[in-house]
Amino acid sequence: MTDVRLTYEDGTIRVAGAAGLDLPGVTRDERSESGRAPAHRYGVLRETLADRSVSVTDNVFDDRAIAIESGYRLRPYQSEAIEAWIEAGRRGVLELPTGSGKTVIGIAAIERYGRPALVVVPTIDLLEQWERELDGEFGVEIGRLGGGTQQVADVTVATYDSAYLRAEELGDRFGLVVFDEAHHLGGEGYRDIARLLAAPARLGLTATFERADGAHEVIAELVGPVVYRLSAEELAGEYLAPYDIKRITVELTDEERTSYERNQGIFTDYLEASNITLASGADYQELVKRSGTDPRAREALLAKQRAREITTRASRKIDRLEELLDRHRGDRIIVFAASTDLVYELSERFLLPAITHETPTDERREILERFREGTYERVVAANVLDEGVDVPNARVAVVLSGSGSQREFTQRLGRILRPGEDDRRAILYELVTANTTEMRVARRRRS
Repeated sequence: MTDVRLTYEDGTIRVAGAAGLDLPGVTRDERSESGRAPAHRYGVLRETLADRSVSVTDNVFDDRAIAIESGYRLRPYQSEAIEAWIEAGRRGVLELPTGSGKTVIGIAAIERYGRPALVVVPTIDLLEQWERELDGEFGVEIGRLGGGTQQVADVTVATYDSAYLRAEELGDRFGLVVFDEAHHLGGEGYRDIARLLAAPARLGLTATFERADGAHEVIAELVGPVVYRLSAEELAGEYLAPYDIKRITVELTDEERTSYERNQGIFTDYLEASNITLASGADYQELVKRSGTDPRAREALLAKQRAREITTRASRKIDRLEELLDRHRGDRIIVFAASTDLVYELSERFLLPAITHETPTDERREILERFREGTYERVVAANVLDEGVDVPNARVAVVLSGSGSQREFTQRLGRILRPGEDDRRAILYELVTANTTEMRVARRRRS
């Protein structure tokens, strides 16, 4: 009987003794006189060999059990999500809204698999949150890669950056990898994390799987497709706070309208003259590249930016924000703005604590803790609070301006959906300018 030998080498699986076998993803490596497959194909390769009743000597990693147990009691939908993942061969992505307990599901998956596991997260805040949760549930040593610490254990949490730098080294260490905020894996460099790890069990967690650049298709190939999906609407009222979305349309002033039309016209005229259609984010990136050598393209992009600034800073939006802050005195409110400069302007005008990417970590934590305990009733932030930060419960969100993407909108909605102590409905106000691209984007977006 053929004895196939599998070994992990530098982000690949070396396949020896497989001459004459047509195995998926395996190509001939003349240098080592053996077959070679990308590490992420290891699980499929094992399944194929098992189906063909081929004898296998597997030296890829030590498939040993670890003693871990969680005290979490899963909600029905959380149990359904885990079962869907298991039925899909322990590969796939779960798409669930913010506040639905994706971390709990990830911990349950680690417990159910019972083998060494790696959790990959985008931010230091999430690194620390996962580290606390895993330590509290399992009571075993938790490894950490990121934030100045490089320590590997049977259960380890790593930032995407640290995992990227050490993927080859860690490739044969874990049987399960959990990608939190899995849409980040679509980034060109981060994809190598999934490619270089041999882990046969793969779980992606996200509130927003699809990417405008189409990179979610790469994630589906490396981790698995979406195997379970629930929307905020489906969980609102029982597991998430009931909510309303109120879109408020404001008019530009005459001066703002004149300036907007002039700048937007420069942009659209250039697109028409150059026969350019912006059908995707990739098309826009191509336009940005062109602006490096084409002065007209650069001027068109600058005009587009000026037009957008007019809509995001529209004076009547600020007036309506003042009304909303007045109306919701006593409620916890998060105001989302598009830029750091605008955040600081609103902070100064309305005396709101401000959080941007420039805010030191300790100061941000202090602001959020005071927001949590009620010392602060409102904060204003740019997209630093969209994901990867443990934001205290709020009942009102005001989206003053943003990118207009479905992902951003969903993440901001999620910031007000955690159930509160009362039955009041959460409210998200979206302020948009009439007869502008901002309005058209808002109408196209699913909400």
